[in-house]
Amino acid sequence: MKIISALGCMLLYGLVAGQLQIAAAEEIKVYSVAEGAFIMTETIHKTEAEWRRILTQEQYHILREKGTEPPFSGKYDQNHEQGVYRCAGCGLDLYSSKDKFNSGSGWPSFTAPVAAENITTKDDNSLFMTRTELLCARCGGHLGHVFDDGPPPTGMRHCINSAALVFVADK
Repeated sequence: MKIISALGCMLLYGLVAGQLQIAAAEEIKVYSVAEGAFIMTETIHKTEAEWRRILTQEQYHILREKGTEPPFSGKYDQNHEQGVYRCAGCGLDLYSSKDKFNSGSGWPSFTAPVAAENITTKDDNSLFMTRTELLCARCGGHLGHVFDDGPPPTGMRHCINSAALVFVADK
């Protein structure tokens, strides 16, 4: 009887947790490059196990554990094709090749996202310095950091890990 009761509690807990996870999703406004307009979408919340199933080990380390790939090692640092860079975790449009520049840092760098609504920022005081962390607005994945040493027109350098991105070339 205790086993059945324990299983019932675990099932009930799982259902409640699932409902809480679904309830945690919220509607947000983001820019869709394909639509050429702002659209409404929901934030994405997954368990650690779900993220591990859908992401590569490197993507998981960067997006979910706030890791950083070594400079000059990412596949998009020297990518010069025209297109859109999307979040590797959820597919949200993040950056356009039109805003990409060679910063010499070893990471893909952009002057701005496709829309400010598509990213969020957070103070990052790790590694004995103060930086501004960039996160995907839909799934909360760590993308990289932003610095105020970029070129015009914004003067900003969004320094992004290649493994946090998926590139979709223009047709």
